[in-house]
Amino acid sequence: MNKICVIGLGYIGLPTSVMFANNGLKVHGVDVNAAAVQKIQNKQLHIEENGLEERLIAAIDSGNLTVSTTPEKADVFIIAVPSPINPDKTADMKYVKAATKSIVPYLEKGNLVILESTVPPRTVEDIMLPILKESGLEIGTELFVSHSPERVIPGRVFEELVHNSRIVGGINEKSSEMTRDLYRAFVKGEIFLTDATTAEMVKVIENTYRDVNIAFANELARISENIGVNVWEAISLANHHPRVNIHLPGPGVGGHCIAVDPWFLVELDPENAKIIHLSRQTNDSMPLFVANKVKTICEQQQISNPKIAVLGLSFKANIDDMRESPSLEVIHHLSDMKLELTAFDPHIKEQNLPQQSLDLEETLNKADIVLILTEHDEFKILDSKQTANLVRSKIVVDTKNCLPREAWMKAGFDVHVLGDSKNR
Repeated sequence: MNKICVIGLGYIGLPTSVMFANNGLKVHGVDVNAAAVQKIQNKQLHIEENGLEERLIAAIDSGNLTVSTTPEKADVFIIAVPSPINPDKTADMKYVKAATKSIVPYLEKGNLVILESTVPPRTVEDIMLPILKESGLEIGTELFVSHSPERVIPGRVFEELVHNSRIVGGINEKSSEMTRDLYRAFVKGEIFLTDATTAEMVKVIENTYRDVNIAFANELARISENIGVNVWEAISLANHHPRVNIHLPGPGVGGHCIAVDPWFLVELDPENAKIIHLSRQTNDSMPLFVANKVKTICEQQQISNPKIAVLGLSFKANIDDMRESPSLEVIHHLSDMKLELTAFDPHIKEQNLPQQSLDLEETLNKADIVLILTEHDEFKILDSKQTANLVRSKIVVDTKNCLPREAWMKAGFDVHVLGDSKNR
């Protein structure tokens, strides 16, 4: 297994390609996005990830990494493409299907195909294997197949690729063992072997657990708004119990995993996925809850023609990933309410929304409410006094509890924190 062909050069495929290349394997990366491919060929990034740029340069300079829009023959094919949901919340498998079909002409006896994308259970068995059989190779003896889902978080991808444990689910024992041996090129964490469908289920379980936990935190936040409690303080104190680990509330749930994967289980078995479905509805309702909170404050303060400065577009702190970001839904609801707004995110360098500004001061200028939706480090250290000189009304709505409240109050701001009625 000396050469790897990676299909998909996004937030997982590109770092994975770079890791294998910098550990001595030949890697050919493939992406249908020609502009992204050209950037990578020029040693430039089309995504943001800590440590990626220097590792990409090293991989290309070594001669171990090449990229193009078409696959090549290899010993191993890794599929790392998106697996989003449709508007009706059903799984959209078109990218996985297209990627699988794209490698069929290049498959040879003894090859290994690995699916890294997070997918509904039985995707390998029911979707990939029928396509791979078109190669004419016998599955399990001439062509080996497995699922090894990524388990990393944006911003810490390289650290977690190396040190996190990994799940490998093969269609048979030989497929699992071949996959384990391949990832040992850089994985220092423990590698657990199982079957493909169980591996698919494990990854979906992990993200669904987090979604349910966040939904619980968001319910607690909404309750706390009515009973004189600071939910952030209450959760922190509750988490001192040795068997309690409650996540934190926020304006919703985003990203390519937590906001998507639970729907896979709801689609597979809606009759039994009751808690999962309700949690998804709870978290999906938070952007509207936040928008209504902003509108209510405007009405209570009798602000005519209010302007909202929205800070944060990515779904989590210190990254440029806007996939399924709740910020986008908050902006949608505020726009429907006919509220004027300007949005800014220091990590997003190109304009993606008509309401977006690439300048922080322009966003804050003459704003009536500063609405924090993402806890970027740049926002945590925002100068409250300088901000006070820019805005029209000194009101902050902090949905991430990331601002130093006393400093902002000292600068004259009325500070509203999601889930905190104790300090009102």
